[in-house]
Amino acid sequence: MSTSQQADPLIGRLVDGRYRVRARIARGGMATVYVATDLRLERRIALKVMHSHLSDDAVFQSRFIQEARAAARLADPHVVNVFDQGQEGEMAYLVMEYLPGITLRELLREQKRLTVPQTVTIMDAVLSGLAAAHRAGIVHRDVKPENVLLAEDGRIKIGDFGLARATTANTASGQLLMGTIAYLAPELVTRGTADARSDIYALGIMLYEMLTGEQPYKGEQPMQIAFQHATDSVPRPSVRNPGVPEPLDELVLWATERVPDERPVDAAEMLRRLREIEDQLGIAPQVQRTLAVPGRVTTDRLDTGEVTKVLPAVVAASPGIPAEDDDNATRLRRRTTRRRAKGAWLVVLVVLLAVLAGAGGWWFGSGPGSLVAVPALAGKTYAQAQHALTDQSLKAVRKDENSLDVAVGTVIRTAPGPGTRVDKNASVDVVVSLGPAAVTIGKLIGKTEQEARGVLTDDKIDVAEKSATFYTDAAAGTVVGTVLQPAAGGDAVACGDGCAAHQGDAATLWVSLGKLPSVVGTPAEEATATLKDAGITVKGTSEQYSDDVKSGSVISMAARSGGGWWRPGDTTTLVVSKGPQPIAVPNVIDDKLNDAVERLQRAGFAVETDALPPRFFWGAYKVTSIDPPAGSLQPPHTRITITGFVIG
Repeated sequence: MSTSQQADPLIGRLVDGRYRVRARIARGGMATVYVATDLRLERRIALKVMHSHLSDDAVFQSRFIQEARAAARLADPHVVNVFDQGQEGEMAYLVMEYLPGITLRELLREQKRLTVPQTVTIMDAVLSGLAAAHRAGIVHRDVKPENVLLAEDGRIKIGDFGLARATTANTASGQLLMGTIAYLAPELVTRGTADARSDIYALGIMLYEMLTGEQPYKGEQPMQIAFQHATDSVPRPSVRNPGVPEPLDELVLWATERVPDERPVDAAEMLRRLREIEDQLGIAPQVQRTLAVPGRVTTDRLDTGEVTKVLPAVVAASPGIPAEDDDNATRLRRRTTRRRAKGAWLVVLVVLLAVLAGAGGWWFGSGPGSLVAVPALAGKTYAQAQHALTDQSLKAVRKDENSLDVAVGTVIRTAPGPGTRVDKNASVDVVVSLGPAAVTIGKLIGKTEQEARGVLTDDKIDVAEKSATFYTDAAAGTVVGTVLQPAAGGDAVACGDGCAAHQGDAATLWVSLGKLPSVVGTPAEEATATLKDAGITVKGTSEQYSDDVKSGSVISMAARSGGGWWRPGDTTTLVVSKGPQPIAVPNVIDDKLNDAVERLQRAGFAVETDALPPRFFWGAYKVTSIDPPAGSLQPPHTRITITGFVIG
């Protein structure tokens, strides 16, 4: 067992009471992958464990869990299965399908350039798996040879869904960044946005690399490569490898168009075109199998038309390591060691070059000539930002600034911005939020609605699109009040006569509709229609006698429930006149004419006197009958006629 394996504390550990860790397979910038035994189901699995220094990064942990959920939703033979996800203490892990074999990157290192049948076979499988992801609405975002697995039993699968999005500038090494940028779509460089067509671009670069043995863009710095992605067009693979058929040339150019709309819309469309090419070239995808023979791992030639069966492994286990842990990764390491030992002079040359590269790396990486990248600090506290800059040998200079969007005490931005490379010990301005700025709002009552909105907008107060409206004595369109709701919470504040506020608070204007139309004296039906037009609903009416308002017209309107100004949506009731109240006709039968006329007039009636004798003789006559009759109820001022009288 190697020293590094012995030093790894996870080797031999039982994770979550279920997974016995056997050996380490690979280690990356974000996680380490182990081969382990699932004691419950008695099967070998791959255990991906997130690095401990990332365990306190909530964003990374959520992306780590997202990888499990994304891959678990996919049921495709060309996608690495994810069985489980969990956390034990500070350790987050994924349980995945164990696939003994190699990655496409290892195959490219071994073989440099692949044959056309090999390339078609691998691309067919990768596109099939990615098409399933795109159908499920999942964008891989990190398509590259390192994430394409070639199993010993011939299966070809794509893995690491979602993990690339969890990588930050603080966790990605330069080498990892370089590997990712080599397959970075132009829109990710210029806009930072990705969709299925970004995966297609990465597939186009990977296809170019399989056909030519090299990547289309090269540079000493990641930004040089990124710039080429954004500005240059990928050349035809046949320029580097004349044996590449023209249809594959065209497929690479189509997949790597700089404008996303000019690429295949997703992996399914690119797969359809690849299969048309397969028919044109007479190439059928073949199962690729990795041979497990003593001391060597190789890959079948795919252009022979033959499918080679897996040979039984006869590799003796190294001392101290169980035979079941002697997996493909271990065999690859042994092969590499034996290959280096074949030429001592080559080892010396490699060591010499390594020393020179190390010296140059020290000078430019951590020595006097180094530059360091400003980390991304937005969203952190000032103390966290200061600590992160100190770790990068940079000095933090605090600058305070009001902000509507960023919480108090949180970093808004830095100057220079994140990713900018500066000299060590350089000063970096850290702009920290003071929260929304305080403002003083002047009197708004009496202003027009438009004027008040302008004042509040200038003070960065969020004004409700719809104002509250009331019927008042103020002119229509005039502000009669303002209610302010603090963004920080708490009770609303009356602000019509002015108040103290903060930018980002919300306000609702109260605006006058003018006076509510008066309906007193108008017919009830007309009054109801008038109020309805004003948004007031008449819920009912009552009747009342009135000497002043004619029958059927409105005497009065009920006051608003709860008091205050009327507003559209309110309800009321009306009092409608029944006219004057009737009175009883006095009984003047047998009264002298002069007494009868006086009594009727005093009661409020008019008396018809044209048929009576001259007034001088009224005292000689008495009344025998009247119309309307005595005792009947009649409206005031009704004319009473004395129809009978005799001398008495």
